[in-house]
Amino acid sequence: MADLSINMCGIKSPNPFWLASAPPTNGGEQVMRAFDAGWGGVVWKTLGTPITNVSSRFGAIDVGTTKAVGFNNIELITDRPLETNFKEIEAVKKRYPNHALIVSLMVESEQEWKDIIARSEDAGADGLELNFGCPHGMCERGMGSSVGQEPKILQRITHWAKTYAKVPVLVKLTPNITDIIPPGLAAVEGGADGLSLINTIKSIIGVDLDNLHLKPTVGDASSHGGYCGPAVKPIAMHMVAALARDKRITIPISGIGGIANWRDAAEFIALGSQSVQVCTAVMHYGYRIVEDMIEGLSNYLDEQGMASVNQLVGKAIPGFREWGDLDLNYQRVARINADSCIGCQLCYVACLDGAHQCIHTQKGPCQAWHGEPDHGVNPRLQASPKVQHEPKNGKSQVPYVDEAECIGCNLCQIVCPVPECISMVEVPHNKGHESWNQRVAKG
Repeated sequence: MADLSINMCGIKSPNPFWLASAPPTNGGEQVMRAFDAGWGGVVWKTLGTPITNVSSRFGAIDVGTTKAVGFNNIELITDRPLETNFKEIEAVKKRYPNHALIVSLMVESEQEWKDIIARSEDAGADGLELNFGCPHGMCERGMGSSVGQEPKILQRITHWAKTYAKVPVLVKLTPNITDIIPPGLAAVEGGADGLSLINTIKSIIGVDLDNLHLKPTVGDASSHGGYCGPAVKPIAMHMVAALARDKRITIPISGIGGIANWRDAAEFIALGSQSVQVCTAVMHYGYRIVEDMIEGLSNYLDEQGMASVNQLVGKAIPGFREWGDLDLNYQRVARINADSCIGCQLCYVACLDGAHQCIHTQKGPCQAWHGEPDHGVNPRLQASPKVQHEPKNGKSQVPYVDEAECIGCNLCQIVCPVPECISMVEVPHNKGHESWNQRVAKG
């Protein structure tokens, strides 16, 4: 069985699965249950001058019958006394010495950073995570994402932390920025030992149309909050990968954002994350999801012939290139399996209205649904009598692809409700590789 243990910038963990700084890491009793469930590490809910939270705090977006595809919160840092937090951190670390315990911090002045770092280390923290990402509440006070959006300030505070810390320091970055590279470089220049990202995205989750109050409602009002959950995963993966492939970023990354299962985790690791942090999925399903994550990742590594999870780190980065470096001669076309097709014709409609008009029905283009005429606006829709009247698959309800017109966009495969009914097949050629940049260079 593959070895899942990691050593991220000096922080050892039995596996790469960490809980992110959030409600699931709010106290000692929770963290102990998480470790018992199998989590390799936790990032303790952010400590600073305790605040008073509001009620209510959470909102979510459902898609069809799937709950909480996107999640929003207006909760802030710890609302419990620091002394209580430090006592619980000490108790947890004594009971679980081989698990990673990182403490998230957010304060203002250099003296406050010095003091809270010392107290965190005295309590037994294996590492520190500087919260430069919170997009609401704390940023209005000059902390959180207001720091993460200012590279010079980020660098300065990181330097303060490294000056006083004896344990590794991670910097948590905000996604509420145009380019993730400048703050990432600022953290490196400030001496950070690692990066963690992404924090939540500034958002409004919705409006209650019955009373026109924002959600989640606090009395008769609300505020923007932080967006997370499965919906943010593509944004998070891009930012993680952008840092991982930049040769100036020489420190390890802890990936965060929409991770809910072992596949999500494996993708983040392949894009350069050494550890992965999970929050929303645990809030939705509980700590025990880590059991499947551990088993799934271990089995995957075995199947790939990898003896350690560390062998997966960054493996997908060579395939992350600029658009101008992609092969213009590569071509794929869609092919529909008539045996498994259920005749819903979603692919036909999607291709006709939203793509490149290369999928046809046996009745002919523009006539399958309401008998509407083809007005001749698009030459591609001017099918020959043979195309209109001769079924090519023996099943009149099954659409078919005009491969000469197919540009391989994948839309039909995306909307098809039947797994593996539509496949995207590579078209062989002998043209060689030619990118846009190569074409321009040739003149």
